[in-house]
Amino acid sequence: MPASSPSVENIRTLALVGPGAAGKTTLAEALLQACGAIGAAGSVERGSTVSDFDPLEVKAQHSLQSALMHCEHAGCRIHLIDTPGAPDFIGQSLPALEAVETAAIVINAAAGIEPMARRMMDYAAERQLDRLVIVNRIDAEGADLPALLADIQAAFGKACLPLNLPDAGATKVVDCFYNRDGHSDFGAVADAHRALVEQVVEGDAAFVERYLNEGDVDASELHAPLEQALREGHLIPVCFVSARSGAGVRELLDVIARLLPNPAEGNPPDFLNGEGDGAEPMHARPDPAAHVLAHVFKISIDPYVGKLGFVRVHQGTITPGSQLYVGDGRKPFKVGHLYLQQGRNHVEVQSAGPGDICAIGKIDELHFDAVLHDAAEDDHIHLKPLPFPVPVHGIALAPRRRGDEQRLWEVVGKLVAEDPCLKLEHAAQTNETIVYGLGELHLRVLLERLREAHKFEVDTRPPRIPYRETITQQAAAQYRHKKQSGGAGQFGEVHLRIEPLPRGAGFEFVDQVKGGTIPGQFMPAVEKGVREALAEGVIAGYPVQDVRVIVHDGKHHPVDSKEIAFVTAGKRALQAAIREARPVVLEPIARIQVTAPESAMGAITGDLSSRRGLVNGTDSGKLGTLTVSGQAPIAELADYQSRLNAMTAGQGSYALALSHYEVVPPGVQQELVGSYKVREE
Repeated sequence: MPASSPSVENIRTLALVGPGAAGKTTLAEALLQACGAIGAAGSVERGSTVSDFDPLEVKAQHSLQSALMHCEHAGCRIHLIDTPGAPDFIGQSLPALEAVETAAIVINAAAGIEPMARRMMDYAAERQLDRLVIVNRIDAEGADLPALLADIQAAFGKACLPLNLPDAGATKVVDCFYNRDGHSDFGAVADAHRALVEQVVEGDAAFVERYLNEGDVDASELHAPLEQALREGHLIPVCFVSARSGAGVRELLDVIARLLPNPAEGNPPDFLNGEGDGAEPMHARPDPAAHVLAHVFKISIDPYVGKLGFVRVHQGTITPGSQLYVGDGRKPFKVGHLYLQQGRNHVEVQSAGPGDICAIGKIDELHFDAVLHDAAEDDHIHLKPLPFPVPVHGIALAPRRRGDEQRLWEVVGKLVAEDPCLKLEHAAQTNETIVYGLGELHLRVLLERLREAHKFEVDTRPPRIPYRETITQQAAAQYRHKKQSGGAGQFGEVHLRIEPLPRGAGFEFVDQVKGGTIPGQFMPAVEKGVREALAEGVIAGYPVQDVRVIVHDGKHHPVDSKEIAFVTAGKRALQAAIREARPVVLEPIARIQVTAPESAMGAITGDLSSRRGLVNGTDSGKLGTLTVSGQAPIAELADYQSRLNAMTAGQGSYALALSHYEVVPPGVQQELVGSYKVREE
């Protein structure tokens, strides 16, 4: 590998995306072997592949994180990113699209078009990437390749045309772009060649005229119109390959080197300069001599190696010793070492230019989605945010060993920093540390990583539902706290009224004491006692809200009255008043949006209704999907991801947001109050 970056024209960047079991990792191995980057292709089953190097990936036998590789072919440096196929790990797959010109959607010929292939095709189209469909496992038993090509065109459009076709019973492939003649398993190559040329020249008037006059155009002359067709999505090439047998692997490398865009030919990424509505679109220039613009699309924090930031250079050149800023940070950092990645291995290089994907180590300031630059005027440049799904599947964590609460935050925080679809928060309402992910598998892998990589043991449980208590009518009560034990005594008496407030109004404390029956210096103590009672709850142990407390009278003793006495009197008086004010338990209601295939809508709406939910409306989406909007109690959504997967064959997703609180049904209240009484006893 050369020590310096090649010219922009000789760089290709490719992300292998799509469903699990499509063979992306095996395909990456085959490409690396065919280029001579590795001596022999590894095996997913043996745990010997370049990209699945993490011990948990070896154990699971599938990718859990994106992995970077590189090789050389036909004078080009090819950067490859292998990505996970499970929807739970889309936080690793989506950012890979920010680092490449071409998204290669890999489809398993035996399984057909799966939901993840559709999702990644949509994401790639939204980011205006060049797209390539790779049909892998073409030699799988029972694979109907002509029918699959028809399905691809039906799902993704007539722009999907084969660049090559299987031949000799799918034991090899034959080129259709440069070849005008020959045969394939699909029939004559001429038909596929003609369709390709017509699609490519369609956007160029001069070539259209030549084609009409001459009947054909030499494909070697079509580079510029081909790149235009790829940029505009007017052509989505389809390539056939068998990563295991090697059929079509070298031909795929030729396609990457000869036909796919270099960083100057692909659509530039959507940079924005400025914040909020005032941000203006701007494009990086793939000029190695310009000032630096680079994007951190992946963070890895290894317990032994430390933090690594994986960076795509869009403009300028980075070298060891470069002084770079992180976003709007005022203090630059100095690049120590610069690496190209080959899975777990680092290959040190002396420069990285436009199009290069490299790693920078041991810089604490680096974070996911940061823009690195070397000019002060670029401190407000950032990339258009990716449309990540919202993590809503949560578990509460507690360290198994007492005193490790701070370390829990540090260790889990490192894992969350690596994955934009993980979220860590402290729920003050229930005093819990909760981590949210995209599903059960997502969180299970996080727990395994905690245990295996960081040697940190935690206990888990479902997050507590943040119920609340309130009152439904006015009431009054008084309480005298009197304690005499030989020395100075304690005395305080509080008279108060309570009134319900509108839902969501919170709490009001009103001092209406006249005549000094409770001296002013003791009113903060009364309020403290009232707030303690509100925080602890009265009937079910949940905080009380939406109540006005009016203290209007009381008594004091010139010697024995102390703050502690009025704290106790205020707390007990409020508890007594709440019990007389017809208290009720409130439950949180969430706004929910469910996106799924149209065919599953009946099951989804019926399920929501059975869970005390309310459907507010539906909206049409892409490729036969609908989005259902509604409301449902959070208590009924604890296992919603599993139910949604069952109803949609794994094709559904949902998002939650707290809407408001409502009174729980009588049966639920009886259960909550009863369990609280048992705990008190």
